[in-house]
Amino acid sequence: MIPVRGFEGKTVAVFGLGRTGLTAARALIAGGAKVALWDEKVASREAAAAEGFPVVDLETADWRQFAALMLSPGVPLTHPKPHWTVQKAKAAGVEVLGDIELFARTVAAAPVHKRPKIIAITGTNGKSTTTALIGHLCASAGRDTRIGGNIGQGVLGLEDMHGGAVYVLELSSYQLDLTSSLHPDAVVLLNISPDHLDRHGGMDGYIAAKRRIFLNQGKGDTAIIGVDDAWCQQICTEITAANRRTIWPISSGKAMGRGVYALQGVLYDATGERVVEVADLLRARSLPGRHNWQNAAAAYAAARAIGIPMQDAVDGLMTFPGLAHRMETVGKIGKVRFVNDSKATNADAARQAMSSYPKFYWIAGGVAKAGGIDDLKDLFPRVAKAYLIGDAAEPFSWTLAGKAEVTMSGTLERAVQQAYADAAASDEEAIVLLSPACASFDQFSDFEARGEAFRAAVNGLVGGGKAAVA
Repeated sequence: MIPVRGFEGKTVAVFGLGRTGLTAARALIAGGAKVALWDEKVASREAAAAEGFPVVDLETADWRQFAALMLSPGVPLTHPKPHWTVQKAKAAGVEVLGDIELFARTVAAAPVHKRPKIIAITGTNGKSTTTALIGHLCASAGRDTRIGGNIGQGVLGLEDMHGGAVYVLELSSYQLDLTSSLHPDAVVLLNISPDHLDRHGGMDGYIAAKRRIFLNQGKGDTAIIGVDDAWCQQICTEITAANRRTIWPISSGKAMGRGVYALQGVLYDATGERVVEVADLLRARSLPGRHNWQNAAAAYAAARAIGIPMQDAVDGLMTFPGLAHRMETVGKIGKVRFVNDSKATNADAARQAMSSYPKFYWIAGGVAKAGGIDDLKDLFPRVAKAYLIGDAAEPFSWTLAGKAEVTMSGTLERAVQQAYADAAASDEEAIVLLSPACASFDQFSDFEARGEAFRAAVNGLVGGGKAAVA
C-alpha cells in the first residue's frame, strides 16, 4: 500500500465504495488522514462498516469538515450532470479528486531520491494491452515494476514507492478528469475515437480529458503519441509546437522521420540519428495485427524513454504472454480456431480484430455505442456469417442486411454452437471471432464475464472438457 501524504489529521470524504474507493480509504488512513465513507448501495455501506470504516451519510453531513472529496471514477463529475456529492463539495469549497491525484501528490511530497519513474498510458483502445506490455518489458529488463490504475490493482494498493521502482499506470478519461498534478516521466497516448461521450459532454470534452495526461510534463520528459488518427495527430502537432518535452510519434502504418513505427510487421526505431530496424513483430505471437503493432511501438518507445536498453525491450516484446479477452485464442477444434476479443466494446476496437483476419465467423452484439457498426461496413466482405446477440442484434441485422449472411442467435452460447457448426463445415481453416463491438451489460456484468462465457461455451463443444489451444 502507498500511504497518502498531505491530508494528515484532516477528514476526506470518500464516495463510491468499490475497489478504488476502499483502497483509497485504506491508503488515506495509513497516511494519517480521517475518512468518511458513503455509497448509495446499502450492501457497499455494510461491507465498509464491517471492515471498520466510519460510514457517514454524506447527504446530511456538514461538508465544511471535509478537506477533500475522493470520488470514484465511475461517478459523474460533470456530465450528464454533476453527481450530488460533487455539487455539495463545490458549494462548500471542497476540492474533488481521485485516487490517481492522491498518488500524484504523495509522489510529489516524497524526497527526490525516493520518487519512482512513472509511465502513464491512455487512449480509447489498446490501453490495457499496452500497459501490461510496458510492465512486462520493464520487469523483464530487471526493473522493480508495479502495474495498476485502470488495470488490475488500484494505484494506492500497489507496493510503496522507492527511487528504483517503475509505476506503469493505465488511465481512463474518467480518472484523468479527477487528476491535476500527475507528472509522468513518459506518457503514452495511443489513439482517440468516440467513446464515453455522455460522460464528457461530447467529443471535445472527451479529447480534453485525454489531453490532461500531458499537463505537467516538461523538459526531460517524453510524450509518445499515436499519429494514425486525426485527433491524436492534431494533439501531437500542438504539443510539438509547445516544445516543452521530447516527442516521439508512433505509427503502425507509415514511416516517419522520428519516433517509432511499424511497417508490415517490422518495428523501426527513429528516435536517434538514424532509423534502425529493431524487431520482426510477426514473431511476437501474442501481438497479432496492426493494432498490436501500434501497442508494440508504444511499449518499446516507453521502455526506451526510461532507459531500458534496446535489446532488452525487443526481447520483452517477443516473450509477452498477452492479455485475456483481447484477441485471445481460447481453443481450437479441428480446423476451427476460437478467438476471444470480448474487450472490443465499441466498433473501433472491433475493427482491430476484424482487420487481422481475411475471413471469419463473427459473433457480435450487446449494448451498442453511438453509431453502432456503421463504420465497419468496409470489413463486412470478410464476414463469412454473423451471429448476433443481445440488445443490438436487431439494429445490427439492419446494418448487415445485403452485405453479410446473418443468424439471430440471441445468446452467446447459441452463437458459439451455430458458428462452430458452420465453420466446421467449411473446407478451410476457419476463425470464430467474438468481437462484439458493444458493451456487455445487457447479458453480462462486464466484458470479462462475457469472455469467460465464450471460453466456457467453446469448451462445452468438446463435452465440457477443454478445447485445445494451439
